[in-house]
Amino acid sequence: MFDFSLGEMLVIIVIAILFLGPDKLPSVMVDVAKFFKQIKKTIGTIQDSLEQEINATGIKEEALAYKKELLKAGDDLKRSTDMSAVGNHLTNLSDDIIGDIEKTKAPQPAPEADKITFEKKPKQENTDV
Repeated sequence: MFDFSLGEMLVIIVIAILFLGPDKLPSVMVDVAKFFKQIKKTIGTIQDSLEQEINATGIKEEALAYKKELLKAGDDLKRSTDMSAVGNHLTNLSDDIIGDIEKTKAPQPAPEADKITFEKKPKQENTDV
């Protein structure tokens, strides 16, 4: 955190002993250590909060992307299972099939010899001799 060389630390200790005296120095050093420990803990908490916020933002973006994909898939599924569209398609298909069947079953004019009547046919004489 702080870059002190050994010489700089010795100078600080000597000055602290001169100003505080040997009897108050241990309690002041404990208070300074607690202060730095509290600062370190606070910085760690802030870092964790920032990381959670950044992660939460990423998770929200992923969730929105998944939501868009699910909505699109739902719309596609709805379009593919829309019964009115399927019914219209089947109706058109059945009309086409019925029209084709009626065209093939259209009555053909019967030849004269094959006409069915209820009249008696004249007898033909046998000419084979």
